Amino acid sequence: MADDQHGRTPRPGRRARPRTPAGTEPATARSDLRLRLILSALFLPVFTAATVGFALWSAHQGPGDSPGSGPLTVLAVVCGVLALAAALDLVRVTGRRRRERDTTDDVIG
Repeated sequence: MADDQHGRTPRPGRRARPRTPAGTEPATARSDLRLRLILSALFLPVFTAATVGFALWSAHQGPGDSPGSGPLTVLAVVCGVLALAAALDLVRVTGRRRRERDTTDDVIG
């Protein structure tokens, strides 16, 4: 086996990870705002409907019904959190797109 830069032999079963120097990320790294906008707009109503559906289903469960109201409540809460995340992302992306549009209008005009 090959020694590493310090003369040590790596343990069997472990591969040396390539090291990336710090600070090599692009200074203007950005996410695709259009894709985030589409995904947020698509999944916000889906998760909202799932939240309402699981909450109503949980409310109408009897003592011996399967699945019980506990798992359904957990699913309702999880879907509610995902709906909230989609809504916040939708607001954030919309604001960022509006700011970028205003900035490009100033440069062009």
